[in-house]
Amino acid sequence: MTPTIIDRVRTTFEARFGRESILIRAPGRVNLIGEHTDYNECYVLPAAIDRAIYMAIKPGNNESHWISLDLNQTFDMPTGLISHSKLRWPDYLQGVLLEFSAMDISLPPIDMVFGGDIPIGSGMSSSAALTTGFAFAIDRLFNLGLDRVAIAELGQRAENNFVGMKCGIMDQFASVLGREKTLLQLDCRDLSCVFVPFNRTDVRIVLCDTQVKHNLAGSEYNTRRSQCETGIETLKHHYPKVASLRDVSPDMLEAHRHNMDEVVYRRCSYVIAENQRVITACNALSADDLTAFGIAMNGSHHGLRDEYEVSCPELDVLQSVAEITTGVLGSRMMGGGFGGCTINLVEEPALADFQKTMSEAFHQKLDKEPIIHVCQLKGGTEELR
Repeated sequence: MTPTIIDRVRTTFEARFGRESILIRAPGRVNLIGEHTDYNECYVLPAAIDRAIYMAIKPGNNESHWISLDLNQTFDMPTGLISHSKLRWPDYLQGVLLEFSAMDISLPPIDMVFGGDIPIGSGMSSSAALTTGFAFAIDRLFNLGLDRVAIAELGQRAENNFVGMKCGIMDQFASVLGREKTLLQLDCRDLSCVFVPFNRTDVRIVLCDTQVKHNLAGSEYNTRRSQCETGIETLKHHYPKVASLRDVSPDMLEAHRHNMDEVVYRRCSYVIAENQRVITACNALSADDLTAFGIAMNGSHHGLRDEYEVSCPELDVLQSVAEITTGVLGSRMMGGGFGGCTINLVEEPALADFQKTMSEAFHQKLDKEPIIHVCQLKGGTEELR
């Protein structure tokens, strides 16, 4: 029998460090709609999924030792000597340690082995799973008493401050607070959340992976955030109460379009429209109108492609094929952009035909072997017994 990921993590840890203290599961996430809206204090609709990172972890001795099974890499860190690594993944973990230090929490060395089945660069947010899973593990290991929202916020700060990725809170929040068969309607301004059951047997959430890997910290992601902030500063001169694009109506933006750069205008226009699409989609979900929900998903992709300009040819090919395929309610790119996956809402009876159609698109239009994930909505970060 082929060893599972959990088996490999456990056995590698025991062989290297002895029996582990705790084992943590930290899931990836999907986001049905609401892209690049979280850092603009708007709404999003993510969920934790059945792809995850698994971590075996315990206190170390003289220095920390971390092993990435998937990359077959080891990182050793003397206590207190935090610096950026050429391997990149240790920076996410070091960023977490720095945030605990900023809270005046002193930690001993930590030994860890981790591995998972979240495809790196796919847009399922392996980075958020890694940072928040590590923070969750440390909290459990040393009985620190942090609540789940605090752990999500700590993971976000680790990426913002040390990794240099100015991400919003959505990915971390979904990974830590997700629930099985449930979507999270999250208000990114005050972090209030409505848990929306999504126990549909007639509809499946399917991801098509372009296999184009993006490096968001080195991409245009931070530029997009800066452009939104530029738009806000312009509008504040006319509307002092504006704190984010959440506070801006389409009419307000149009009235002062001439005061801002055309690119900045397009970025702001997309965010304002996308926030409304999330509200429309959530209302459609409440009314059990998945046709309207899917229309909002398609509109989201068009805005991300044309106004926010974070798509790529591979994403556009897969989305355009899906949008005209029978049984597909909605399709759009998911994640920060420039690669990763499309997310598709597919009627169950059409699932096999959808997979066949998309496989042909991979071969004929992208000249690639297809990678298609049919996702289940699972619970958030947890300790495994």
